Amino acid sequence: MLRNFLRIRRIMGRKGKKPMEFRHILPNMVTSGNLLCGLFSLILVLHGRYVPAAWLVFFAVIFDGFDGKVARMLGGGSQFGLEFDSLADLVSFGVAPSVLMYQVSMRSLNIAGAVIACFFALCVALRLARFNVVHVPGPFQGLPCPAGGLFVSSFVIAGMKLPAWIMAGVLAFVGFLMISSIPYANMKKLTKKTADKVKCLILFSMFVLSFVFLKGQAPLFLFTMYIISGLIRFDWGQWILKPEARTEH
Repeated sequence: MLRNFLRIRRIMGRKGKKPMEFRHILPNMVTSGNLLCGLFSLILVLHGRYVPAAWLVFFAVIFDGFDGKVARMLGGGSQFGLEFDSLADLVSFGVAPSVLMYQVSMRSLNIAGAVIACFFALCVALRLARFNVVHVPGPFQGLPCPAGGLFVSSFVIAGMKLPAWIMAGVLAFVGFLMISSIPYANMKKLTKKTADKVKCLILFSMFVLSFVFLKGQAPLFLFTMYIISGLIRFDWGQWILKPEARTEH
């Protein structure tokens, strides 16, 4: 891979085009980790390894959270990176979770289960397309795709088996949330200066304690809380800000 990359740089240099800088490449390498997690998750589903496949969706969320931070840190954001990130998200948080849930819970529904699984992936694609075109400041409009994908995958991580029709209803409901206009907290722009340290400690403690006591059920609990917060219009992003920073926003 490195040899091919250097070859492309030489060809671009001979043609008089400016080679792609490392600060543009590194964020895309992180995004590649997101995409690879989704692809490996699909392969594991084909082999019946459902729990590891679900955990790979969880790791994809981690890569998805870091690629934007790396791009902002290096000043290497680009339109290419934005499009690549959306493609990776579609695989990791749309296709992989929908195929996983179809295999685990909805295969007995036959064509109806397949339609619901495809509907979920379609909602992820629509959500991503809207996010790239419509930029609304403040909270996310609709449930973010990583939260939706990990929420449904968390049922497998937690070992919670629901009847097929109930699981299909959950999948359809989460799909509707993603394409809705329900506001969900956006905490990507929090900084050390604007965040309330006590409230950050509370959130971090809740995160750690949930894994200590709930173990594999922790992701399901945490993302259920996040989904409910949007339904009741509770904005975690505003709550965690200092009062003076909240008025500025």
